[in-house]
Amino acid sequence: MRTRFAYDTLPVSRWRNGGGETREIISYPPGVADFAWRASIATIAADGPFSPFPGIDRVITLLHGDSVLLTSAQGEQQLQPHQPWPFPGEWAIDARIGASACQDFNIMTRRDSWQAQVTVQQQAVRATHGVAWVLSGLWQSAEGEVLEVNQGMWWLDEETQLAPYSADASLLFTALSRVL
Repeated sequence: MRTRFAYDTLPVSRWRNGGGETREIISYPPGVADFAWRASIATIAADGPFSPFPGIDRVITLLHGDSVLLTSAQGEQQLQPHQPWPFPGEWAIDARIGASACQDFNIMTRRDSWQAQVTVQQQAVRATHGVAWVLSGLWQSAEGEVLEVNQGMWWLDEETQLAPYSADASLLFTALSRVL
């Protein structure tokens, strides 16, 4: 199963606290409340707390906007563009944004069943399960499908390869694997 997506076609959910919105890419399995893994893009428009997700490992990557300061009892993390940061979903995190709203890419995996490795790539990548988001340039699948900025692809149980198709190509790449 392989699915292509574009930012402007993703469904939007406004946050209850009014501090932003989420565009869900995929919650797997679809239609199940207790997801095994989930990918989304969020817009943080105001300072405030993150929702807790016990039993979930999270990776957040700032896509656009000023840097974001995340604080918790465990310390502080200054998010920088295109630098993935993993953390446990149990942590009570407060976000403080800069002068304007920012956008981030989120991967969440149920700790007892899935793991995610999130990296920024400029060279060909391959995985059996994953999510990819074009940061810059053009990317091409082995089947010849071209992805551009603000587009991506997710897949499951299907060996998928993506390669740079332009000199300025950069990809946020998530390789997912099942926990044995």
